Amino acid sequence: MSNTQAPGSFDRFSGTESYITSPELRDVVNVSVALEKPLLIRGEPGTGKTLLAHAVADDLGMPLHRWHIKSTTKAQEGLYVYDTVQRLNDSRFGDGDVSDIKQYIKLGALGKAFDSEERAVLLIDEIDKADMEFPNDLLHELDQMSFYIPETQRTVEATQRPVVIITSNAEKELPDAFLRRCIFHYIEFPDARLMADIVAVHHPNLEEKLLKQCLDKFYWLRHQPDVRKKPSTSELIDWIGALMRAGISAESLEKELPFMGVLLKREEDLVQF
Repeated sequence: MSNTQAPGSFDRFSGTESYITSPELRDVVNVSVALEKPLLIRGEPGTGKTLLAHAVADDLGMPLHRWHIKSTTKAQEGLYVYDTVQRLNDSRFGDGDVSDIKQYIKLGALGKAFDSEERAVLLIDEIDKADMEFPNDLLHELDQMSFYIPETQRTVEATQRPVVIITSNAEKELPDAFLRRCIFHYIEFPDARLMADIVAVHHPNLEEKLLKQCLDKFYWLRHQPDVRKKPSTSELIDWIGALMRAGISAESLEKELPFMGVLLKREEDLVQF
């Protein structure tokens, strides 16, 4: 069930051209890959938690299976779904062999990652949106990397353990038993130097003086204690894009803050600033 690579040898994540990472984040991803343990990522919105899985899959050349969690999501859906409605319709109106139940078994994101012939990346996105029992319902499957389908009497077992990346916005506390099985990392909000590198990926032609003014205003807003919803990285990138399209200069930005609705998303914040 383990990867067949030699001891001490494993795929190493180093980031991509479009996803700038800190050394700490790169290291923890590589620890997760080497130890074959799920990586639980927390951080405020806009710090790139979800995009991390895409970057890891891209950099390591692995297929990506995404499972976006909602408040109504059940653990079973990630394993497989038995489409009884389709089978009933086929039995009434079709001419196929409905006794072959395998054709009505649809693997979920976990099932596809386990069933993959090559090592894959599995993203379980925003796990804390589901109910409290959801993480506990996945303990066995994430431990053993296998599950049983009673309808077809088949065990789906990973020949190579997928790279599992789980994101959380800390909306709910996760069970201790689940946390023990994960490697944890909190993505700190980027400092100005790292943020400049991130902005350069999206706006490579931005003049340095305007970049400095944008970052100064952006971090000034984030540090205001009365701001309820602090602007995130994605909002900064959108704001800079709006400024560039409107031809706003660094000198103008010293005197005013245009397009504040791109940065601030709550009425009380907009009224205040």
